[in-house]
Amino acid sequence: MSDADIRMRISRVEGAQLLQLVDDFRDLVTARDAGDPAVARLTPSPYPEDDDASASFADATRRDLLDRRIADAFVVRAGLAELAADIPLLTQKEALTEHELTISIEDVDAWIRTLAALRLVIASRLDILDVDLEVDVEDDPRYGVYEWLGYRLEVVVQAADSLL
Repeated sequence: MSDADIRMRISRVEGAQLLQLVDDFRDLVTARDAGDPAVARLTPSPYPEDDDASASFADATRRDLLDRRIADAFVVRAGLAELAADIPLLTQKEALTEHELTISIEDVDAWIRTLAALRLVIASRLDILDVDLEVDVEDDPRYGVYEWLGYRLEVVVQAADSLL
């Protein structure tokens, strides 16, 4: 640990849940299903009005972008592995007790990109296209996960900003 590391309080059960989301995300991205709206949202085109330019750009960049997302997910997974270990063997109190998770400054960007990408995937599944638009999904349990990821993302971003 160094003074440049980020520390985040998180319970072991939250760590395990986040680890499962990261694993699911990695599986989604590894499948590389360009027809999946969530994968398409992770690889947006800078040329939405030009199909040929969009296709050319996707051919040139999609693989590298998805490979980076997979590598980022592995970084986050490694950071969560110890926290999420042995969850079924813990008492409820042990599982809910917060621990300090340390994120090295070298890993912060991977964490930010992965948490943001997880939110994009869930937003895609919930048909949330714009955060400023009123959404009618508050009763969907996935929306709670979307909001929780937003909170965790904000914590990491604010901690990183405080180091600059």
